[in-house]
Amino acid sequence: MSTMREILFVGVCAVSHLMTQAALGQALVPIDIIAQTFGDVSPGQLSWFIAGYSLTVGTFIMISGQLGDIFGHKRVFAFGYGWLGMWSCFAGFSAYTHSQIFFDVCRAMQGIGPALLMPNALALFGRAYAPGSIRKNIVFSIFGALAPAGFVIGGTFGSLFAQLAWWPWCFWSFGITAFALCAFALLVIPRALSERPVVKPKFDWTGSLLVVAGLVLVNVAFNNAPLYGWEISHVYFLLLMGLMCLGGFVWVELRAVNPLLPIHALNSTVGYVLALVGLGWGAFGIWVFYTVRFLQHIRNETPLTVSAHYAPAVIAGLLAGAFTGFMLTHTPVSFVMMASMIAFLAGILIATSQPAQQIYWAQTFVSIVIMPFGMDMSFPAATVILSNHMPPEHQGLAASLVNTVVNYSISIALGIAGTVEVYAPGSDDVLRSNRNAQYAAIGLAAMGVVLGILFFVKTMVKEGWQVMAH
Repeated sequence: MSTMREILFVGVCAVSHLMTQAALGQALVPIDIIAQTFGDVSPGQLSWFIAGYSLTVGTFIMISGQLGDIFGHKRVFAFGYGWLGMWSCFAGFSAYTHSQIFFDVCRAMQGIGPALLMPNALALFGRAYAPGSIRKNIVFSIFGALAPAGFVIGGTFGSLFAQLAWWPWCFWSFGITAFALCAFALLVIPRALSERPVVKPKFDWTGSLLVVAGLVLVNVAFNNAPLYGWEISHVYFLLLMGLMCLGGFVWVELRAVNPLLPIHALNSTVGYVLALVGLGWGAFGIWVFYTVRFLQHIRNETPLTVSAHYAPAVIAGLLAGAFTGFMLTHTPVSFVMMASMIAFLAGILIATSQPAQQIYWAQTFVSIVIMPFGMDMSFPAATVILSNHMPPEHQGLAASLVNTVVNYSISIALGIAGTVEVYAPGSDDVLRSNRNAQYAAIGLAAMGVVLGILFFVKTMVKEGWQVMAH
């Protein structure tokens, strides 16, 4: 590739991560204005605006990676942009239906687009650059650093349209952008990267159906609990059915010729790291949702003001990405993982302890600056650890697994926090119910810190102060 072609190629692939987080922010920050269209929406129903999107992003990532292996990563990647654009437009049209359920369905279907985009973008980078090359490390860093910027951009434009015009235009303009990126991807990505494999791997239909059904049912159970309560039979029945499907998925994958998830390649270290990622990012999901709610409901700030409050996260994300690169080459990966859990906990503690009325720079700003370090340290560290503990034929699975756990844990954690918010004592008080939900995030993050410290100590005893070559 020429230099200009390479810049365009990296840009169209890396911006998929920005679009993923922008779709999260565009509904979260102006969430109250959007909810007014659908009438009386309870807090439990509001969480579905975000949880439905994160659910499908996390659920379909593993499947989309295998689809890329079969049909070609460029084709699936471009299709992902097209799918994202189509369902973003449908989400905007839900304003005419005045149906919150229709909007939730559109948000869930919208999430399949990023699930198709992210693993295939990483696969395209993996095919375009040699393993361990400096350029490959740079493009992966760019991919990760765009996440905070995406959330701020999505929240800002969502707030602009919601406050000054009409909120559906945010989704329609987002959809038009996704369609343009689809066409741009077809033109810019080199033809060599679109070649289909000579021998196509077979698609694991049984495993795919079981894992999708299991993850969806478990997630719906957790996010319906705030609405109906765990004492209602259909809530725990959905949970039991989901767990049975996931059990069936494990049984099928152990016997499959071309499994979607090679269970035999996973070990205790992989499971331990995925648990850390789930705890940290689940706590992050609660933090970002309820901090926005705190600023809007307790401090009575407008969506545009809230978006401005999150703007420092863009610079913090870039600094965190550079700092993580330094840490990964000067300290053990397990130390970076432990530090990311500490960053998650510190940011949530600062946000939860802030008083109802206080200057922005005292605690809100500090919390928003700290949280990107938890994000940008945990994702690459977890990917590196999983990559080191998997056989060569399953290297591409590491990033997909981390992406799955990141997005799925956000959705599950929002269901847990919603249950605490609705049923814990003081639910009739806006400030106290918000605090209760944030306490759930503190519990998850604190558990992550404890497990992170144990993981670091265990690694030190086994391997010593071992640093990656650079």
